[in-house]
Amino acid sequence: MKDASAEILEAQVQSAVEQRREIVNAAIGEELPVEDPERLYEAVRHLLDAGGKRLRPTVLMLIVEALADVDADPTDIDYRNFPDAHGEPLDVMSAAVSLEAIQTFTLIHDDIMDQDDLRRGVPAVHRAYDTETAILAGDTLYSKAFEILIEADAPADRVVEAMDVLATTCTDICEGQALDMAFEERTDVLPDEYLEMIEDKTAVLYGATTAIPAILFGADDETVEELYQYGIDVGRAFQIQDDILDLTVPSEELGKQRGSDLVEGKQTIITLHAREQGVDVDELVGTDDVDAVTEAEIDEAVARLEDAGSIDYAKDKANELVTSGKDHLSVLPDNEARDLLEGIADYLIERGY
Repeated sequence: MKDASAEILEAQVQSAVEQRREIVNAAIGEELPVEDPERLYEAVRHLLDAGGKRLRPTVLMLIVEALADVDADPTDIDYRNFPDAHGEPLDVMSAAVSLEAIQTFTLIHDDIMDQDDLRRGVPAVHRAYDTETAILAGDTLYSKAFEILIEADAPADRVVEAMDVLATTCTDICEGQALDMAFEERTDVLPDEYLEMIEDKTAVLYGATTAIPAILFGADDETVEELYQYGIDVGRAFQIQDDILDLTVPSEELGKQRGSDLVEGKQTIITLHAREQGVDVDELVGTDDVDAVTEAEIDEAVARLEDAGSIDYAKDKANELVTSGKDHLSVLPDNEARDLLEGIADYLIERGY
C-alpha cells in the first residue's frame, strides 16, 4: 500500500507527464510518419503507438522550461519555437522525439534478445511482424533519431555537441547490455561493477535526456554537467527500483512472472548484496525455467533476501541516488518545472507497475 504522500506525488507527476504526453504524441506523428515501405514504418510505430509514459520527453521539456524560467500551462507553450538562452527559436520537440526514438529502438532490440512476447500490453515487434523486420525497425529508429535531432534549429556547434552526446550514449547502452549479459556467467560481480553497468545500460539515456536540452538551449558547461549528473543518478535509481519491483510486485501487475530476473540468473544490486551476506543466490529457486517457478518459491526466496537485508540495501541505495540527483538541480532557477523534476526523481523510486 502506498502512503498518502506517495499517492499525492504520483498524482502530481502523472499530471505533468499526461499534460505533455499528447504534445509528444502529436510530434511523433509529425516526425515519424508511416510512409513507404509501409510495413517497415508500421513496425517502427508499433510500440510508439502502443503507449508509454513519455517520461524522458517530459523530463527534456521540463529542463528547458526550468532553464527559461517559464511557468505556464504546457498547452500554451510553443515547443517548436521555444526561446533559447539568447531569445532565438529552438525546436524542443525534435529533441524530445529523438530521445523517445532511441528509447524505443532499445526496447525492440531488448525484446529480440530476450525473446519476450509482450511489450506495453501488445505483442513485441518481432512477434507482431518478424525478427528481420523488428531489427530493421530498431535500426531505423536509431538512425532517424539523429536525423530528427538535426532539426532542432539550434546553432550548428550546439547541434554537433548534442549529437556527440547522443552517439556516445548509444555506444554506452550497447556496452552496458553486453556487460549485463556477461554478468550472468559470473558469481564474483561487485556492487560497484553493477552500478557501472546500469549507468551504461539505463542511466546514460536519462543523462542524455537532461544534458541535450541544456546544450541546445545554450546553457553553460557547468549547468550542462550538473543536469547530466541528475539524469545519471535518477537513471540508476530507476533501474534499482526495477530490480526491487521484479521481486515485490505480484505477477499480474508486473505483466510477467515475478522474480524472473532471479530465475534467469540476472545480477542485480539485491543478489550481489545477498552473496556478500553468504546467501547462495543460485539455489534460491529450484529452477531456471521462468514458466516452471512457483509463487511459493519466489515468496521463500524474497523472504531470504529480506532476512539478509538485501532489499532494504537496494532501497537505501536508490534513495541515496535520488537525493544526490536532486542536489544537482540547484543550478536551475527555483520554479515549478524544477519542483516537478524533483518530484519525478522521487516518483522513480516510489512508483509501482
